[in-house]
Formats: sequence, C-alpha cells, structure tokens
Amino acid sequence: MKVISLYSGAGGLDYGFEAGGFEIAVAHDFDQESCETLRANRSFPVICEDIHETPSERLLDAGRLRKREAAVLIGGPPCQPFSKSGYWTNGDTKRLNDPRAKTLDAYMRVVRDTLPEVFLLENVHGIQYTGKEEGFLLLEKLTAKLNREAGTNYRLSWKILNAVDHGVPQLRQRFFLVAHRDGKRFTFPAPSHGDIIDEGKLFHQSLQPLATAWDAIGGLKVKSGEDLTLRGRWADLVPSIPEGENYLWHTNRKGGRPLFGWRTRYWSFLLKLAKDRPSWTIQAQPGPAIGPFHWDNRRLSVEEMARLQTFPKNLTFAGGRVSQQRQLGNAVPSLLGEVLAREIARQFFGVSHDKPATLRVPKKRDTPPPESVAPVPHKFLSMVGDHPDHPGTGKGQAALRQREGSA
Repeated sequence: MKVISLYSGAGGLDYGFEAGGFEIAVAHDFDQESCETLRANRSFPVICEDIHETPSERLLDAGRLRKREAAVLIGGPPCQPFSKSGYWTNGDTKRLNDPRAKTLDAYMRVVRDTLPEVFLLENVHGIQYTGKEEGFLLLEKLTAKLNREAGTNYRLSWKILNAVDHGVPQLRQRFFLVAHRDGKRFTFPAPSHGDIIDEGKLFHQSLQPLATAWDAIGGLKVKSGEDLTLRGRWADLVPSIPEGENYLWHTNRKGGRPLFGWRTRYWSFLLKLAKDRPSWTIQAQPGPAIGPFHWDNRRLSVEEMARLQTFPKNLTFAGGRVSQQRQLGNAVPSLLGEVLAREIARQFFGVSHDKPATLRVPKKRDTPPPESVAPVPHKFLSMVGDHPDHPGTGKGQAALRQREGSA
C-alpha cells in the first residue's frame, strides 16, 4: 500500500503509516533540514522544494506511481493561519488571506492530479472553529469541484482528535480529515486510553490508563554535550513552580506568590512536566520561558521530545537545536499516525492487525514522587502585588500595542 507524503517535516505521519503497514513511495517538504532528517533515516525519495513549484507528475515519477495507484496521500499543510495563538493576541487572524493558507490549494491540487484511493489531511483544530471555518469550507469546495471534474466521489469525514486519547503521552489536539475516492465513509477510532478517577478505576473499563511523561522519558539519560540549561529573565523562577504547574501557580488563585495576573501569559509560560501526567504540547518555536520544561528544571532534550512525540527510537535529526525543535514541534505524533493508518488499512484495504501498535508506549511501574519546590528567588519578590486578570481575547497588552503600531 503505497503512500505519497506532503509537508512531511521530520516524518511523524510517515513513520506512523510505516508502522501501520504502508510504504512511503515519495515524501515532499520545503524545509532543507527536515529533508535531511528524512534522508538520514529512510531510503524513500525525498523532494525538497516549494510545493507550488513541484508538478504532481514529478511526485508520481519519483514514487514510481501512476495516477490512481497511490493507496493514500497524507500531509499536514502549514497551520499558522488557523492557529489559536493569533486569536489570543489579536482576537482574529488573516485566515485565508494569509499567503501560507495557499498550501491547502496545493494539497488539493496534488489530490486532483494523483487521485489516491484515500487522502488524509491534518491541521490545527482552529481550522474548524465555528464562524472561522473558511479553511475547512475551502476544502469542501475544492473536493466538490474535484468530484465533478474527475468523476470521483471523495466524501469528507473529519474529527478533532487528542493524541493522549490514543496512547500518546502528550496532550495534542489536531484536526484530521479522511476521504475515500469511491465515497466510502471513514469511522475514526474511538479513544483507547482514559483518565483515572480517585478510586483508581477507569472512567470506562475498556480504556487503558493514559500514557505519562514518566512512561515516555523517565530515566532517559541526556546525551553528553547537549546543553539544556534554562536561560532568559525567568529561568531562575522555574524551580519555584511545582510539577504540572505553570506561571499560574504564582497568581492570586494558586499556591505560590502573586507575581502575575491570571491568564495574562500564554499557557506554556513557565510550564513544567509532571511525571505522573501526560506532557503538554511540544512547541515548535518556543521562547526561552516557554515550556513544557523537564521536572529537573531544564529544557527537554531532542531525544525526550522525540519520545513524547512517539517517534521511532534512534533517529537522527539534522540541523541545530532550533531546527530540531521546530521539526519535532510541528510533527504529528507517530503513534497517532499508526492508529489512523491501521484504521484506514482495516476499513478500506481489508488489512487487520492482531498485535498491539508498534509505537505504543509501555507503562512504567513505580513513578517517583514529585521533585521538591524551591522558594521564589529574592530578585522576583519585588513583583509581589495585586495583578489584574487578563481582560479578554483581543484586549490584552499585545493586542493594544499591535493596534497602536498599525495606527
């Protein structure tokens, strides 16, 4: 079952589909270091250039495929135009007027030219926000046009999935869309993992316990020479925050000192992992104070981020730390890719899997207790005071500065 991979990045979806029984025939990405990462770990052809300048025929030739021969076309077009962070700062974004949204057109152009049996598209869940679903509506429009012109019957099935519900040790919500050329509907897999209530019983007896950060990276040693020291203005404040908390610990609604106003910062500001809980979303381009940070009060290593993203072990990542973080932060967790690949294989190709997922995260026993919390350093005590809450979306200081700059 051959796959065409677009916007492949470091290969998160690709490795998942491999584990699910598919073969990557050809991969494509614009980022040079992401392409180097793919080439360092796999032997399938990688085309590295702007998708808008890549004829679909070149993808078919590189993958040794004919039109209608690919089993699946997969890809996650860049999602910045539809991300949540733009709403928090501005109250809105450019959406389809953002030039980066043209990647949706490019994706559907390749679908039109190659006519795979199935296509899967991944994006941020903001693409489906009520009243702001222009991106999704564009996909519906382009699919209907394709069906009329090519005589196909692609019918869109979509759902917002949280990776943690499917065994990934990370809270990561993403939008997935699946369509079959002959109109067969895709049923998304039900959650396989769930939270535990106080009595130690699962909410639903068929669910497995959530995979935790300790399951994924507990006891993992940092490679020699990898500098993970925290830097910046807030670095010395991180040890005063308990595991599983963020800057909100130091507001008037939590147990720390009132150094900040409620919700006046991004959620990931000074965010720290808890051993007994899943990780929060790995960021692609974090600032020095943006987590999640390790419970040992340091940045996560590249290998730790890869484990939390459920990539196969022993991969090589090209580029420096900034590029490697971007590659990993932009990726789809490979285990989630495998779960979807298995369902696509079962529902559309008659291929079943009797064994557990290849990329699953085994449970570890005896999770250690939380690390001790340090007092707030003296240099931050001058910030103690009555700080107002955030006034609301689009009304904060960043939005005001942006409007003043525009004026």
